[in-house]
Amino acid sequence: METVERLIRSTQELLWERGYVGTSPKAIQRAADAGQGSMYHHFTGKAELAKAAIERSGAELREAAEVQLAGEGTPAERISGYLGRERDVLRGCQVGRLAADPDVVADPELRAPVAETFEWLRARLAEVVAEGKRTGDFPESLDPERTAATIAAVLQGGYVLARAAGSTEPFELAVQGLVDLLGAK
Repeated sequence: METVERLIRSTQELLWERGYVGTSPKAIQRAADAGQGSMYHHFTGKAELAKAAIERSGAELREAAEVQLAGEGTPAERISGYLGRERDVLRGCQVGRLAADPDVVADPELRAPVAETFEWLRARLAEVVAEGKRTGDFPESLDPERTAATIAAVLQGGYVLARAAGSTEPFELAVQGLVDLLGAK
């Protein structure tokens, strides 16, 4: 693996585990097995590397979501597949955790890829919900944009509740409750 790739991957992991402040350049270099010169040869500093890592995490989240949302099945089955896919629940959402990081939120450059990822997710979910309305999978009264925002909020809230409880049960209950609600016509 090239040095740039190791630096980005290591930064992704450290941001997920420790947040922005807890991710020091030394920790990145150690995790990536890269020297200070290598890091600063490829990136102007921690902020630029963090932005690249956040953008990568967002792209990976979109790619993973699209597998279910564009896959086989009815719109309801695809959304259920997205909701029920394998996740490391107790670690939380790799992108969502950054939305709670005060240093990421305070920096427009770092916040932008987080916001863009969630904007994409809400728009993509709204497309699938609208498709489900057209096919009769979902009731006509369901608003695609509000429903998409609800889906994203339930997932993110489920992560928070699970982490607080130290158990995946709150996440699983929230997701199943949402699947139940979406299944009603």
